Amino acid sequence: MFSFLKKSAPDTKAEVPAAPAPASAAPPAAAPTWRERLFKGLAKTRAQLGGKLKNIFSRGKVDDELLEELETLLLTSDVGIEATTHLLNELKKAAKRDKLDTPESIQKALADALLATLQPLEQPLDVSGHKPFVIMIAGVNGAGKTTSIGKLAHYYQSQGKSVLLAAGDTFRAAAREQLEVWGERNNITVIAQENGDPAAVIFDAISAAKARGIDIVLADTAGRLPTQLHLMEEIAKVRRVIKKIDPAGPHETLLVLDANIGQNALQQVRAFDKAIHVTGLVLTKLDGSAKGGVIAAIARQCPKPIRFIGVGEQIDDLRPFAAKDFVDALFE
Repeated sequence: MFSFLKKSAPDTKAEVPAAPAPASAAPPAAAPTWRERLFKGLAKTRAQLGGKLKNIFSRGKVDDELLEELETLLLTSDVGIEATTHLLNELKKAAKRDKLDTPESIQKALADALLATLQPLEQPLDVSGHKPFVIMIAGVNGAGKTTSIGKLAHYYQSQGKSVLLAAGDTFRAAAREQLEVWGERNNITVIAQENGDPAAVIFDAISAAKARGIDIVLADTAGRLPTQLHLMEEIAKVRRVIKKIDPAGPHETLLVLDANIGQNALQQVRAFDKAIHVTGLVLTKLDGSAKGGVIAAIARQCPKPIRFIGVGEQIDDLRPFAAKDFVDALFE
């Protein structure tokens, strides 16, 4: 008997490669800083102003031709005649004093002059003096007033403040509804009435804020055109009613301006100031405009502190105005 040696059959099972080590998850991109967002938001104004400045300054000397081209550019960027004249005079002084002879030195001299012009408008709003601190907010329809109120509420909440909203724009149901949405989003009480008198709504809101120990009341008022004098008087009435409940109030009266309107902003500032004594400005929609130069016109012709500027649609895209960041974003 023969014994047969049985060869073991070859292992036909394919070798399973080792599973690759999981790729390390890419770290989440860091959220852009406010300065970066401002730079992006001012892209249109920078393209209109900053980009063309490089060409004008390329000759490397401050002569009549440069000054004429620069004047045209500043005026078309809504800087305004008075501010343009001031900036050109400052540039000529710097050229004579410092013997400017390079594009970089000329641009820096203009940026320094603009910064000196805007610096007085940089006055952060201090809300610590009263409780509740009553901020009355005005502006024409379409300026972004109600949206700005929602963003202001978020901003102050992030500062640890309690906030209450007063839906004083009773003439426009959509405004009340929009404010109530912002209230829900921020978990903030909104005092509103369907067919109430604006002054009565804001009176109730301030009374409620006092009873609840609220830090800040943001009081919306109906959108008005400066030419609608009888309607402007209605806002003046709101101011008088606020003073009845708090003689020191309103502690701040903010006018919301749409940056897209350019030089028309000056007319609005003057008209609203006459009616309700504007103490600060909120400049919105800078990201959608090439008319950011109007800030210089405001600084020279009707200077009011710019408390906040807006450069986007996000809830935290409204921040206190910083002159140096603004100028840097125009010239970088």
